[in-house]
Amino acid sequence: TPNPRAASATMTLCRRSLPGPYRMRLIIAEKPSLARAIADALPGGGKRQEGAIVCGDTTVTWCLGHLLEQAPPEAYDPANKQWRLDRLPIVPGTWQLAPRPKARSQLAVIRKLIKQATSVVHAGDPDREGQLLVQEVIEHLKYRGPVQRLLISDLNRPAVSRALASLRSNAEFQPLFQAAQARSRADWLYGINLTRAWTLTGRQAGHDGVLSVGRVQTPVLGLIVRRDNSIRDFKPYPFYPLWVELQVAQGQLRAWWAPKAHQPLDDQGRLTDRTPADALAAQLPGTHGTLSSLEQQEKRQAPPLPYSLSALQVDAARRHGLSAQMVLDICQRLYEQHKLITYPRSDCRYLPEEHLALAQRSLSGACQNDDTLRGWLDGADFTLRSKAWNDKQVGAHHALAPTGKPADVSQLSATEAHVFRLIVRNVMAQFYRPLRTFEVKAEFTLLNEVFRARGQSILDPGWKPLFTTREEAPPLPPLTKGEACQVLGTGVEEKETRPPEPFTDASLIKAMMNIGRYVEDPEVRRTLRDTDGLGTEATRAGIIETLVQRGYLVRQQKALRATKLGCALIAALPSAVSTPERTALWEQRLRAISEQQDDPNAFQHALLEDLRALLGQSDAAKLRHSLQNAQGEAASPAKRSGTSKKSYTRRKSTGNKSTGSKKTTGSRSSAVGKRRTKKATV
Repeated sequence: TPNPRAASATMTLCRRSLPGPYRMRLIIAEKPSLARAIADALPGGGKRQEGAIVCGDTTVTWCLGHLLEQAPPEAYDPANKQWRLDRLPIVPGTWQLAPRPKARSQLAVIRKLIKQATSVVHAGDPDREGQLLVQEVIEHLKYRGPVQRLLISDLNRPAVSRALASLRSNAEFQPLFQAAQARSRADWLYGINLTRAWTLTGRQAGHDGVLSVGRVQTPVLGLIVRRDNSIRDFKPYPFYPLWVELQVAQGQLRAWWAPKAHQPLDDQGRLTDRTPADALAAQLPGTHGTLSSLEQQEKRQAPPLPYSLSALQVDAARRHGLSAQMVLDICQRLYEQHKLITYPRSDCRYLPEEHLALAQRSLSGACQNDDTLRGWLDGADFTLRSKAWNDKQVGAHHALAPTGKPADVSQLSATEAHVFRLIVRNVMAQFYRPLRTFEVKAEFTLLNEVFRARGQSILDPGWKPLFTTREEAPPLPPLTKGEACQVLGTGVEEKETRPPEPFTDASLIKAMMNIGRYVEDPEVRRTLRDTDGLGTEATRAGIIETLVQRGYLVRQQKALRATKLGCALIAALPSAVSTPERTALWEQRLRAISEQQDDPNAFQHALLEDLRALLGQSDAAKLRHSLQNAQGEAASPAKRSGTSKKSYTRRKSTGNKSTGSKKTTGSRSSAVGKRRTKKATV
């Protein structure tokens, strides 16, 4: 059997012995799947070797997510290995990166290749983290030659070929790299110092264990604690809706009283005293009135877009009871093992326009071995084009879609089949007509009081049969403005207000996506709306699992509830640490850095001022009181971190970077899971 290492060495020697100048262009992709797509688009045929593909005078290699991570505190000073309050804040003078243990072999491959290269092409994802991921490797290996930038968001061969013909200088993207680097360092400073400070303060307060604090995980915990507090503190009260059965010209309907502002109403317009409702109900039987206002409108609703990962996690949790982490793991298997779907860790819900011509073939392949999918395929009209096909909306990645490989459902687990059908269905729905409905809103005047009714009839179900959706209001009989009506019957119901629902995987992922809804400042809300929210597609599931593993959350059936430890930590921390505003403020400055309107050093200086102020607020007495008086659920021992205290402490000392998500190598899971980790939890 030929030795690949010897063959590679022989090929290198042969190249160097050829007459004329030796030239080798090295393309460094962010992940193996991208490297394969690039190699397929290059001339010369791809010859595989260890950690690379050789295509003529171009060699394509790849990262496996972040090959490097921020060095631990003790790398700057051995005294930092011991956790001491008087050594905080820890601020590196000259920042260092260290190879990730599982990435050393691939880093060695790139190190060898980059020494042979006469030019290098950076092929990270076309976003901030993608710029950091590859460029930090190039700089760590001290390459000083020319670097070009390859921007690819669509792995189809024609799109990759066009990108290869449009290389740009990597120098153009230096501000983007600086912004990503500033974010990485800021998360390290924030997580390392606050985790150590509150852990040491916890020891003074009698708590034996690490109290992990992070820019993203702690606001997520804060969301759940505040929701649980509002549920616990909720005091229900009754309210009294009044209805009437009305006879109109062409039928009967039920309408509901809309009390005027002088009545005893809550902030949602509900009547909180039964007396006025009973008094009016006594006068209504047999009363005549008129239809005083009528709104009738035909509405068209486009099909739901194909899934991003978070949108899929929300739907799979609601429909099939799957946790966010389970959905992520299933998607990774469908992508890597079964090769049935495209790259799953995407935040985009749009598809490249070039994919439209291939959609019928890919959907036919995906559906051929499944009765449910075949039934949907039979109803599809591939002459239709929805708004999902839009190059302008596609960023670093496109929406999840089937690859077209025939799916043998018998080889999939039940949950894998459920998730695969959801992904296929949302792409298939793009080839169904819009849902057309006729909606009616009517107001009747009786005894100078307003009664409202609404109804809906379906004119064309369009895509709706593919989805199990909630029942809409039943249709009303035909109505004409000004027509007479008569009261046939009436009733007063007694209902009770209900507390907010506890968070579930689905509602928490949705809250993290739309975190701006949970802040009051309109400018902060706007910034959060323009960013990814809290966490990323790759890290949100891991953040939830990390909070469970660290004993801050427990699962109660589908609900996620805060433990006493989680409630105590949030109560003891400054509010600025447990709310999402900091993410918005950081994003404003990081965007300015990427646009050369701010300076990374100024950003770090401001961060350190903020950090010193937060460190000054660590209070053992306050934490002790919180630990003694916190409400919340008892932590389940099975859900606590499975590591020993020693390894748990070690993890914290290296930057609080663990999200609890699985780390795989040679896959897209590794590619984004690792590169997003710092952003998510530190």
